[in-house]
Amino acid sequence: MKFTTPATTNPIDQLKVVGRATDRIDGPLKTTGTAPYAYEQNKAAPHAAYGYVVGAAIAKGRIDAIDTGAARRAPGVLAVVTAESAGKLGKGKMNTANLLGGPDIQHYHQAIALVVAETFEQARSAAQLLDVKYVAQPGAFDLAQARSAAVKPKDGKPDSKTGNFAGAYANAPVRLDASYTTPDQSHAMMEPHASIAAWDGDKVTVWTANQMVDWGRGDLARTLGVPKDKVRIVSPYIGGGFGGKLFVRAEALLAALGARAAQRPVKVALTRPLMFNNTTHRPATIQRVRIGAARDGKITAIGHESWSGDLKGGQPETAVMQTRLLYAGPNRMTAMRLAVLDLPEGNAMRAPGEAPGLMALEIAMDEMADKLKMDPIVFRILNDTKVDPEKPGRPFSQRRLIDCLRTGAVEFGWKARQPQPGARRDGRWLVGMGVAAAFRNNLVMKSAARVRLDGNGVITVETDMTDIGTGSYTIIAQTAAEMLGVTLNKVVVRLGDSDFPVSAGSGGQWGGNSATAGVYAACVRLRQAIAGKLGFDESQARFSDGQVSEGERSVPLAAAAFHGDVVAEDHMEYGDLDKKFQQSTFGAHFVEVGVDSDTGEVRVRRMLAVCAAGRILNPKAARSQVIGAMTMGVGAALMEELVVDRRRGYFVNHDLAGYEVPVHADIPHQDVIFLDETDPMSSPMKAKGVGELGICGVAAAIANAVYNATGVRVREYPVTLDKLIGGLDGKVMARA
Repeated sequence: MKFTTPATTNPIDQLKVVGRATDRIDGPLKTTGTAPYAYEQNKAAPHAAYGYVVGAAIAKGRIDAIDTGAARRAPGVLAVVTAESAGKLGKGKMNTANLLGGPDIQHYHQAIALVVAETFEQARSAAQLLDVKYVAQPGAFDLAQARSAAVKPKDGKPDSKTGNFAGAYANAPVRLDASYTTPDQSHAMMEPHASIAAWDGDKVTVWTANQMVDWGRGDLARTLGVPKDKVRIVSPYIGGGFGGKLFVRAEALLAALGARAAQRPVKVALTRPLMFNNTTHRPATIQRVRIGAARDGKITAIGHESWSGDLKGGQPETAVMQTRLLYAGPNRMTAMRLAVLDLPEGNAMRAPGEAPGLMALEIAMDEMADKLKMDPIVFRILNDTKVDPEKPGRPFSQRRLIDCLRTGAVEFGWKARQPQPGARRDGRWLVGMGVAAAFRNNLVMKSAARVRLDGNGVITVETDMTDIGTGSYTIIAQTAAEMLGVTLNKVVVRLGDSDFPVSAGSGGQWGGNSATAGVYAACVRLRQAIAGKLGFDESQARFSDGQVSEGERSVPLAAAAFHGDVVAEDHMEYGDLDKKFQQSTFGAHFVEVGVDSDTGEVRVRRMLAVCAAGRILNPKAARSQVIGAMTMGVGAALMEELVVDRRRGYFVNHDLAGYEVPVHADIPHQDVIFLDETDPMSSPMKAKGVGELGICGVAAAIANAVYNATGVRVREYPVTLDKLIGGLDGKVMARA
């Protein structure tokens, strides 16, 4: 099915099942610990041996020699895999570094060996017996130092220019020129990168934690040098990904290599330090934002530049992209520069680009409002736009940023905010409010599904879509139930298997909308087949309450499968509506903080997110997604920072003891409001994504609240007390 014209009325609009707050189908399995994650596929791959990954002890250089003899002779050892013994390996399209290093080393903790043994303890013990001799080389590990050598990315988004930014900025009566930094950050998901691999002749099956099954299958085939149809990926449950499991990582490849060498199934899970240094992370940025405005607050010039780093051949953190679309202004400029750093690979992390970009832009908007002596919400509303500022002839399909800001202001009690920083106290706590706009583009991707009706009236949906804790099982079941007129208990959903039709996968906020649209297309085909078998005109047939009806005639749905299952398969692909109309999601984040006037400790007191993101398919799951994203935003604002050892080139705090993330005690009451919205330009579901919108702008809202509480403006994330306490003496204490 092709989606080339705006959606009109269709069965989804009945909203009997879709759009209802629905418990997750996989909830009981998750809460009872019976959901089989990748490392727990013991029935599918019995008697698996254990693999232990050895990571490089240098950040750049080469292996001069590696002696595996003692490890091979250790008790229980079945095989030792190195680049030398593995033979020729390719590299997947999605990987920047080789998943198995040697002799060249590209980053610290790049995998250099796998030790396979009967038990995990034996494998770990034997791994310590490997004798590796390195020849280290100097590397670049500091973005600030490498900034001057950064260049325009070859394959990245080009610089943008509209009007005369330099001239308009120079002539603006009110100007801001400020720089902001965001640190390297880790996904830090609960489930480690884990896989089990088993060979059957020349075909390998890998049960793995992977967000994009078809991408993973293709890249694993390329790396192993085998045809794609000789690789099967199975990923039914994933314990968090956030972009860190978009691509095949070292443990999946090494499980396959280890299973081939040991001639039996092998399971491999990365230890927490290897998750931080071996897999991908969100790269640090240095950002410069310049805004010029007339005295009435209208922006006349806006420029945003960003510098980030990655391994040679990598990509930039696209931190300027939202600035091209979020606010009006006739004279505009954005630019990105990429430095080569010999740190572990940088790549996508929840809301790549917009999350760190808004951490800078939305502080800058707050600072500009302060210069203009305007309320920050009024300033944002004044500079709203209904068209793409770079292409005025291209309107937004839906744009309700103003509604988000105004609704949030009322619900949060914004009128109580004191414009003068440091003016509100609660005992020793300085109290402030902050706001930030939220923005994330809506992406759509081709997605397919197969649906089957059996003689019991049960609908089975099969697609390689994954559920990374987002509720894919449930919204797909809701879609099928709505389309076929059955209750949820009559729908079975099977996900995460490369033997199923290829879906959009989970990533980029495109998964829910795109995958359900693929199920919609397959269900349209199934409706046609069922109507034909029952002698109905499909265009007139009604599917409701387990019956198919036309006029006065009504037949049980199951009757269509009396002589055998009825099966249909289709996909949803998209035309050029996303080019004719700018499709984006919008929101507003409101935060109240308390700052200890003696120590500078920051505590978030309450939070509100208002989101406009198309039709919300399952408000309960969507709310969970947004509050989880808001929590990650608190981490980004106040604590999350991968500390780089600039001598050795690695992340020092590479575990959950040293890398701080928010816990329950850090998170107060959270509210989420979804505006009632449908977007017919997006898909037949009229939905969009929301899981990444929830993190966009949160950190800036917190930083702006801290400023409102204290008068101290921190432009270097995270906003830790050491960056506040010096300013408190000079600013707040004088007013105390």
